[in-house]
Amino acid sequence: MKTIKRKEVYDAPPEKVFSCIDDLGVTGMHMTKSSGMMMGSKLNLEYLAANHTGLGSKYRWTGTTMGMKMDFTVEVTKWIEGVEKVWETIGEAKMIIYSWYRMHLLVYPNGNITHAELSISYEKPKGWFARIISLFFADWYCNWCLKNMLSDSKRKIEEDKTGGFSIKESLR
Repeated sequence: MKTIKRKEVYDAPPEKVFSCIDDLGVTGMHMTKSSGMMMGSKLNLEYLAANHTGLGSKYRWTGTTMGMKMDFTVEVTKWIEGVEKVWETIGEAKMIIYSWYRMHLLVYPNGNITHAELSISYEKPKGWFARIISLFFADWYCNWCLKNMLSDSKRKIEEDKTGGFSIKESLR
């Protein structure tokens, strides 16, 4: 198993940061839009539980990437509101560069700012072709996901502060 971590600093209270990162509508955006990293593909998100956040919430990602089917379910296995969240794939997962993954979010205050630490732990896939792809792309993809999740959350928090306008837009 390998783990990749990334940290971000936010000018917002820890509860706000946690709530934003906990929202898949914000942190899952990078997977629901076509991009180069997704090889021009995008995935669909389906919530499988009435609660979209919190312990036991489940969701399923489906789609195709590079012509290969993607289909995996994720469940939140630890959730301490405003502080910590752990979610991981369950059941049979059809993914390209991992066979299983777990994500861990930890949010903590530091004076007037908030730190968020987000990590992905993963296991390599079993087939030889997928293992080769994983060797070249898994860490790169993990870093891309973590960067997007944290920066999309930061952007959303800033938009909420400014009423949806960035400082650059208001100077025009």
